Amino acid sequence: MTILVTGATGNLGRLIIAGLLERGADPQSIVAGARNTEKAADLGVRVVHLDYSDPASVATAVEGFDTVVLVSGSEVGQRVAQHRAVIDAAKAAGVSKLVYTSVPKATTSDLVLAPEHKATEELIAAAGVPAVILRNNWYTENYIADLTRSAETGVLAAGAGDGRVASASRRDFADAAAAVALEDGHIGKVYELAGDVAWTYSDLAATFSELTGREVSYVRLGFDDQVAALREAGLDEGTAGFVAALDAGIKDGALADTDGTLSRLIGRPTTPLIEGLRAASA
Repeated sequence: MTILVTGATGNLGRLIIAGLLERGADPQSIVAGARNTEKAADLGVRVVHLDYSDPASVATAVEGFDTVVLVSGSEVGQRVAQHRAVIDAAKAAGVSKLVYTSVPKATTSDLVLAPEHKATEELIAAAGVPAVILRNNWYTENYIADLTRSAETGVLAAGAGDGRVASASRRDFADAAAAVALEDGHIGKVYELAGDVAWTYSDLAATFSELTGREVSYVRLGFDDQVAALREAGLDEGTAGFVAALDAGIKDGALADTDGTLSRLIGRPTTPLIEGLRAASA
């Protein structure tokens, strides 16, 4: 089996490669696809040039692989075209397994991030490439900036209301990607992946208090108030609205569901919130 991991120099891609190696994959069978190959020199596997925005580089990189792990791109607004390049290349190359990292309930969710992932899942289905869809919940590491800010201000201000987030560490999600890439029996599956515990922002504030050694209060913001606060903090109108829309989705329950699928795939409990934050902030 030969495995190509795209976006290999990103936070998730790096961990997927580490997970493959830890699960006993032959380093010679793994290849890291990266836009900047120099940044992948420390991964311990062969590296090929793969730029999502350059379909020719994608087609060249994908040729000859059994399995491709498509780590979703980070450029909002450009991801459908970028992902299409990988899907088209995988189909042309006769890839036997495509693993894609999506978002929770991508085809039905109102989450502002969902449409590009929904479109990508539809492209995969239309292409007929044998695939496994991993719908990843929030990464615990997403909250490091909030942790740092709360250490300075004693406040966690957000528009998430009493919505819950079933986050897990990137390492947990990366281990799941490594597992399905290496194991048989996953083709055609759509896995909703989440941490074992769905927590509220009140829980998050309490965790911040424990980590920072100071009392952190959760301040609930309405949508317009949050946009105004983010604008005052220096964000442009579009970015402020995007962040507020993410919190509105959380408030409405977009990230609340958890059924243990992630822990079953990786063969262990997911990383608790406080441990994930502690490790990420170390």
